[in-house]
Amino acid sequence: MKTKRRAFLYKASLLALSSLSWADALASRLKSTSTKAGKPYVVFVTGDHEYSGELTLPFIATELEKNYGMRTKVLKSSPDYNSETDIPGLEALREADLAVFFLRWRQLPQEQLNYIDEYLKSGKPVMGFRTTTHAFNYPEGDPRKRWNSFGEFAFGAPPGWGGAAKHTHYGHKSTTDVTIIPEAAKHPILTGVEPAFHASSWLYRVLPDYPAKGAVPLLMGKSVNPDKEAIDNPVAWTWQNQWGGKAFITTLGHPEDFQVESFQRLVINAIHWELGKPVPKRFKGKIAIDVPYGHPKKS
Repeated sequence: MKTKRRAFLYKASLLALSSLSWADALASRLKSTSTKAGKPYVVFVTGDHEYSGELTLPFIATELEKNYGMRTKVLKSSPDYNSETDIPGLEALREADLAVFFLRWRQLPQEQLNYIDEYLKSGKPVMGFRTTTHAFNYPEGDPRKRWNSFGEFAFGAPPGWGGAAKHTHYGHKSTTDVTIIPEAAKHPILTGVEPAFHASSWLYRVLPDYPAKGAVPLLMGKSVNPDKEAIDNPVAWTWQNQWGGKAFITTLGHPEDFQVESFQRLVINAIHWELGKPVPKRFKGKIAIDVPYGHPKKS
């Protein structure tokens, strides 16, 4: 009898331990899912021919995950940055809390555009860098040609590039002195940003028609060594698009701009602001970003 009783107690204890382990595992899984769900999800959509956005933005994504409690995903043109017709994984935008675009002259298929269209119409925030003002380049007669105005309807930026668009820059040998616009000095996005800093980007001309009505310009750019008569132009602003989404765009974005601490701070702050989160009181430190202009040469 004692032997049977011991065997029964042993089996009962194993069952209890097994149940406890299962319960602990379930609790751990639920906790993990809850924690994951509680983290803002930022999706970066990259694809440009010139500025290596698919290389610079992953550094920002890593910083957000490491020091700012966010989840991120970086999408890239396939098979490489020169591919204009495929950015796999855009369905991730359905779960995104913020979409960040660094695009130039893409010609995505309609099924991929649908994910971007759906995201915009959700009223969620959008963020853009430099050539995103002319993210798409569909030919005349193409039913997707309205997407050539993506910069305008998503960010209040000039549609298209060059020609009738009058959206140009001041030459590849120029650079830009950037200053905070005094009226915007207290904007949260400018927290910790130096009153003046230098950027390698050649200044984009957006005036006189842009930024769009209702925009809040944050930074002004002055062209240094321009190739034509130049005027100062805004290089960063916020806006609200027609779907109610908060928008932030900067016409800066040269790889060397990402080495400037004030520019890094601007980007991190803008992401927090877009997500409705307080901007960090303290910057976690300068991010080591060293990406070549024009994309690295393949060996």
